[in-house]
Amino acid sequence: MFNKDRWKEILEVLTSNWFRTVLTAFGVFWGILILIILLAAGKGLENGIKSDFGDIATNTMFMWTRNTTKPYKGLPKGRHFNFKVDDVQSIKDNIPNLRFVSPRNRLSGFSGGNNVVRGINVGAYNVYGDYPEIIKQEPMAITSGRFINYSDINEKKKIAIIGEGVKTGLYTKEEKVLGTYIKIRGISFLVVGTYKKISNDGDGEEAQKEIYVPFTAFSQAFNRGDNVGWMAITANDGSSISNLKERIVTLVKENRKVHPDDKRAVGNFDLYEQYNRVESLFGAMRFIAYFVGVLVLLSGIIGVSNIMLIVVKERTKEIGIRRALGEDPWSIKLQILMESIFLTIISGMAGITFGALFIYGINKMLDINGPVDMFINPSVSIGVVVAALMILIVSGLLAGFIPAQSAIKTKPIYALRAE
Repeated sequence: MFNKDRWKEILEVLTSNWFRTVLTAFGVFWGILILIILLAAGKGLENGIKSDFGDIATNTMFMWTRNTTKPYKGLPKGRHFNFKVDDVQSIKDNIPNLRFVSPRNRLSGFSGGNNVVRGINVGAYNVYGDYPEIIKQEPMAITSGRFINYSDINEKKKIAIIGEGVKTGLYTKEEKVLGTYIKIRGISFLVVGTYKKISNDGDGEEAQKEIYVPFTAFSQAFNRGDNVGWMAITANDGSSISNLKERIVTLVKENRKVHPDDKRAVGNFDLYEQYNRVESLFGAMRFIAYFVGVLVLLSGIIGVSNIMLIVVKERTKEIGIRRALGEDPWSIKLQILMESIFLTIISGMAGITFGALFIYGINKMLDINGPVDMFINPSVSIGVVVAALMILIVSGLLAGFIPAQSAIKTKPIYALRAE
């Protein structure tokens, strides 16, 4: 392998008919390039769609109430009901493997006009009554101050954490935010923190226009009593919320006296199920990308093998002379295999290089022009590149094996007669 004369001979053979060599190498080059581009495009699309989930805990379900569709225990059909605070504790006590059970209430900022006032500034913002755990289910970056804690919950403190969009709408750039008061539906809340969320559309303007207050203070201030508007429920790592969902829904139906067969009374959205569907979709896309890329690469490898057969045929007399002079058959076989591997690896590395430059160019364009919806950071992992190199080495061996076997099977006396 480290024989200078051997490598000189390899270069002479491959450059003796450079046009044929380039055409042969192009098949491998194109195959590996297509494989990398397909995988990068799939990864970019996967990143874009997964960004819709943001940083939210994906092993989570959301649950809310709707009107009943069946009478039950003397209660009429079409009855509206609410979850209660007791339901939260009931779920925690009776359903295992749950990490968070967060009751939530909300004042909509879009149905009732301007609902938040600070001085002469007014705005319409969604206001949520929450527990401290919600920041782990729906992560956000606290940009100043703090988030809700259990002291706020237990003491029903009227404090608020506002989004950067709320801050922009109600305050000037020079104004101090922490320690000031805002009025929500005429009730004063002390601002103790600000936050920022990141979404797939950059800053996520609407996500910044929300206000979080302690659940207990919300219930007291806006006369919600022990009602719960909806719940965010997250399972422990290693447990699927999808497997626990039916038990949770059955439990709250029993607590709220809802018919067990009433499928519409309790609405839910299983984020984990949706996330798994996305994972399955992109798993299939990766398989298709590998399948198509490998087939294109295989066609290139077959081309290399065919050309090596022609090269061996052209060198029949040379091989006969080398055999007659006593050269070991394995040395001749090694020569053919090295030529095949060298051609395959060089053309494959060129494909990998062009693929990397193509991906770099696309990412530069995305950086300059901004992210495209559902297409973010197309890339290929280093593991894929290493695997591609291994495939190229094995492919080179396979492409050269048949020509090499053909070369050493020819008897020297017949090879010397060849013209």
